[in-house]
Amino acid sequence: MDLEEVKQQIRSFVLANFYVADPAQASDGRSLLEQGIIDSTGVLEIISFVEGTFGITVEDQEMVPANLDSIDGIARFILRKQAAFPAPVLASA
Repeated sequence: MDLEEVKQQIRSFVLANFYVADPAQASDGRSLLEQGIIDSTGVLEIISFVEGTFGITVEDQEMVPANLDSIDGIARFILRKQAAFPAPVLASA
């Protein structure tokens, strides 16, 4: 999965689950917190979505704005985590 695909999944989740008066507000690099799109509870919802959808665990020390405050930041964080801990390849019988 590439960066654009991940960003599209995150954007779709944000637009479906949070009130966004103008979808252009949810542009990739803009702060979701500063735009008022998400609050602290929204961050927790995004973490739950990311963990369930992309199979990664967000550690306490990773819950920082650089990782979770914009669509671009979230996508890059996901791809870094997946690269660090790739899914195991199952051997065929």
